[in-house]
Parts: sequence; structure tokens; C-alpha cells
Amino acid sequence: MTGVRRADLADPAERAAIEAFVAAHPQGTPFHLPVWGEATAAGCGQAFRMLVAEAGGELLGIVPLTHVRSPLFGAALVSTGFGVGGGVLASDLAAGEALAAEAVEVARALQCPTIEMRGGVPIEGAGWTWDDTRYVGFVRPLAADDDAELLAIPRKQRADVRKALAEPFEIAIGRDRAALAEHFRVYGTSVRNLGTPVFPKALFEQVIARFGEDADVLTVRHGGQAVASVLSVYWRGTVYPYWGGGTTAARGLRANERMYFELMRHARGKGCTAFDFGRSKVGTGPAAYKKNWGFVGEPLGYPTWTADGAAPRDASPLNPKYRMKIAAWQKLPVAVANRIGPFIAKGLG
Repeated sequence: MTGVRRADLADPAERAAIEAFVAAHPQGTPFHLPVWGEATAAGCGQAFRMLVAEAGGELLGIVPLTHVRSPLFGAALVSTGFGVGGGVLASDLAAGEALAAEAVEVARALQCPTIEMRGGVPIEGAGWTWDDTRYVGFVRPLAADDDAELLAIPRKQRADVRKALAEPFEIAIGRDRAALAEHFRVYGTSVRNLGTPVFPKALFEQVIARFGEDADVLTVRHGGQAVASVLSVYWRGTVYPYWGGGTTAARGLRANERMYFELMRHARGKGCTAFDFGRSKVGTGPAAYKKNWGFVGEPLGYPTWTADGAAPRDASPLNPKYRMKIAAWQKLPVAVANRIGPFIAKGLG
């Protein structure tokens, strides 16, 4: 019979078994790893746990859960917090059902009205819904070299990339405090321009520190000033450019084009064979931008559980009720937005 319990992540043997299970599972992602949940929870002051399903001493499944609390957006149990992937990961249906059922019990005990699974298969049962119409993911293989990579990019975008390659940009790759500070300034400016709050510096610091050599920051400078920067994670042969953006000047300079092409080059040097451009909301500018690079969007499905009588949490910036707040945020000075933003963003999950 399948049993479910809380994982003992302080036990090296159990931790290694979980990491091996995630690495071997076809739907495994870096967001399923203990290190992701621990880094993001520590960086944003949230609580993290992982449930494991087993039978006869054999590990059959896992689900990482972040307890996200926010005075603005409410409380939720998220798999996985601050990630675009996660959800129940199991080797058989019974284990997956048992993990989902136990996640509901955890949510009730924590008085969370919502569970957000960022991936996995539809979950049957009271309170569960399924949505695969809101987000699409973009992944494609990396080419063998720079020339082949250019040819993999559609003609119009390829022309922009070629122009970016001709610019006298400086490319810096690092993991130290200076690299993180530079990234935070650029990323904070980028999200302010989009009207959303920036995550705490500690989140980026924790991810870099805990992932070690499997995470870094690539920054593009022009005239000695950072204009585009991205923090990426490398796992199972795939590069995940996760938190990236550019300053107001980046667009005219085509700095983002240079940044992503340089990241493809850097990732090949690290042994990666695939580029995961992340998820975007259907019909948005970011989704169109990724298609311009030759990526094809694949629907991403998310199961959500909502307690009886509760309203589903919706912290999406596309929610019409946030429209005026977003417009006001875009007018804030960057220094002010970067000071206030982390207190809001750490509750987004």
C-alpha cells in the first residue's frame, strides 16, 4: 500500500534518493528539486516542505510545497513556489493520487484556501480544476555551433541578432556579489517598466548560492553600463534563462538579442543541448518574442484546488483589477520601486 509522509531533507540519503528520482523522471524539472524550494523559500521568507510517496521502501513520487503568505494576495500552497514548473511527480497513478490527497490535508491544516500545482497531470477529486489554456512553454534544442544557431532563428529575428553581434558589447558571466548587484539593477528596472514589483535580492542570492556552478548571471554591458542581464539555471542538459530583462536602452541597442544568443553559446560550452525559454501567457508580447526566435509554444497545464466557498487566488498582472496599480507602478522611480517591490513580490509565489 502506498504511504505518504513529509520528506526528511536533512537526511543525506533521503535527499539523494529524491534528487535521483527527479533526475530520472521524464517530467522532472529543477523546480522539483529540494534545493529550489529551499532557496526560494529562504529568499522570500516563506515555508517549504516536500511530501514523498512510497511503498515497500521504494520511492514512488514527490511533491514540493511552498506555503506562500501575502497580505495582498492571500495564502496558497504552491508547487513549486516562484517556479514555472513543479506539481506532483510520480511513477504511478496511485502514488500521484495519494500525494494530491495529502497536499489537500496540508492545505487545510495551514488554512490555505488554494493549492496551485505548476505542472503535472489533471487531478481528480472535489475542488480540483485543470487549466491548459493560459500558459505556453517554449523549449527547443540548441544547435551545434554559432552558425547553426543563427540559421535556427527565423530570418527577421536573425537579422536583429546579427546586428547585435556587431555591436561592441561587453559580456560578463559571474556568480559573485558584484554580478548579482548588477543583475538586480537591470532586472529591477525591467520589471518596473512592465509595472510589476521586483523580487527580493535575497531570492537571487539564494538560488546562486545553493545551485553552485549550476547557476550564474550573464550581463551585457554597453559603454561600461549594464543594459541587459539574466540569471540562469543549468540542469539535466538544459539551460533555463529564468530572471532576465533589460533597461530602457536595451531595446534600441538590441541588447536582449545579444544576451540570449550569448547565453546559448555559453550553455553549449557547459554541455547543454536544450534551451528552455520559459513560459508566457497566451497572446502576450513575450510569447510572440519567443516565437520570433523559432520556438514553438506548447500548452502548459496546471491543476488547482480551491476549498469550498473560497475564491481562487489570482495574482496575475493580466487581471483587470490590477490595471491601474500597474500603470501607477510604471511611473515610480526605479530606486523607489526596487525598495518597495520586494515586500510585495515575495508574496506572489
